[in-house]
Amino acid sequence: MGVLLQAFYWDCPRDAGVEHKWWRHVTARLDQLRDAGFTALWLPPCSKAASATSMGYDPFDYFDLGEFDQRGAVETWFGSKADLVALVEAAHARGMQVYADAVYNHMSGGENEYNPDYRRDGWTRFRPASGRYEFDFACFHPSRFQRGDGEAWGGMADLCHRNPLVYDAIMAHTNMLITEIGFDGFRFDFVKGYGAWMIRSIHERQYVCGRGLVFPFGVGESWSSDGEIDAWLDEINRYTDNPMSAFDFPLRYRLKDMCDSYGYSLRRLAEGGTVAAERPDRAVTFVDNHDFRGGDSPPIINDKLMAYAFILTHPGYPCVFWKDYFEDALGQPGSPRGIEALVAAHERSAGGDAIVRYVDDDLYVMERAGWKAATGLVFVLNNRGDRWNGTFVDTTRPNTAYRPIAWSGRDGAAPEPTGTAPDGRGQFWAPPRGYAVYIPA
Repeated sequence: MGVLLQAFYWDCPRDAGVEHKWWRHVTARLDQLRDAGFTALWLPPCSKAASATSMGYDPFDYFDLGEFDQRGAVETWFGSKADLVALVEAAHARGMQVYADAVYNHMSGGENEYNPDYRRDGWTRFRPASGRYEFDFACFHPSRFQRGDGEAWGGMADLCHRNPLVYDAIMAHTNMLITEIGFDGFRFDFVKGYGAWMIRSIHERQYVCGRGLVFPFGVGESWSSDGEIDAWLDEINRYTDNPMSAFDFPLRYRLKDMCDSYGYSLRRLAEGGTVAAERPDRAVTFVDNHDFRGGDSPPIINDKLMAYAFILTHPGYPCVFWKDYFEDALGQPGSPRGIEALVAAHERSAGGDAIVRYVDDDLYVMERAGWKAATGLVFVLNNRGDRWNGTFVDTTRPNTAYRPIAWSGRDGAAPEPTGTAPDGRGQFWAPPRGYAVYIPA
């Protein structure tokens, strides 16, 4: 299915020293990303936000992509519309898709006005410089069209999608992003805040542009339990020919516990209760993202490559975080000890059923059986910090030599090649607090 890269992190324009030039910064890395095996990019919100130095999750003018002098700048914090279009076109020229971050629950930066329907003031008067879709109090909750729709966010003006003006504006915006800018799909922010029917309307639409009909990819962000995410997927994918996916937050929390909690049992990784376990074809798996920055949402601190090794060998659509790959130097180009080697393993070998061949508290061995051009693999995860760990397991491949192609851990030595006997049984090992990925030689 490919490997997705979240091509930003919080405050990335400032931290990387490329304010108003982030689109160009990403464009300059495209050859490296293509060669590493990435197949798609998820970009941050590209519309003008309430602040000139904003990550875009407080949208002010959906139709200003860095063209109008408002909110303190002409360009967005990431750059101009021309730079954005150039990035999308350059990614397409390298065979990569590009997904837009769609923030449709709320807006920010409006002027204060009186709502006569509910006899209250609110920051709901929007007069954008783009001249598109001026909003007033009736466009936000509580509204004469609908009192409420789920959760509000951070005190921002909560959009009322039942208002025909709001619905038309959002549909026009998604159409612009696909047919004019060239996006291939959407990451939908905070989907718990509004009705699934709105996203379904966006996702089921047939977009027509120079490339022909576009059936967008879509993934929803729901910080929820497996049951809640499952119910959302049921609701949004009922009677649709273009089903949505969801980020696998339950799996991410297990991976954090594995990396950061002493004594974590690897048996938990073989249990159900994650999107990848229950609906692997609808799971977007990940290790960290821009929202895990500390406080109540801390990032993974220890042995993060163990988590990446898991998602890049198992079913699901894995998403790699730019900050981990580049800023924290976990990509390790040209080395078997980083994310790049795991991406290559995913693209070349991680096909077919995932069969857990052995698991206890400290050792986890999984085989991918292979499918079409994907060769299959054996993945070994070792939770012990004091020694190498391994065991004999059954495989689907008798009389087969295996070689390690990706590994990392607290021992600098490389795993030895191994093989299976006529009955398909073989012995596979991983370094302390680490992993190893083997493929048929």
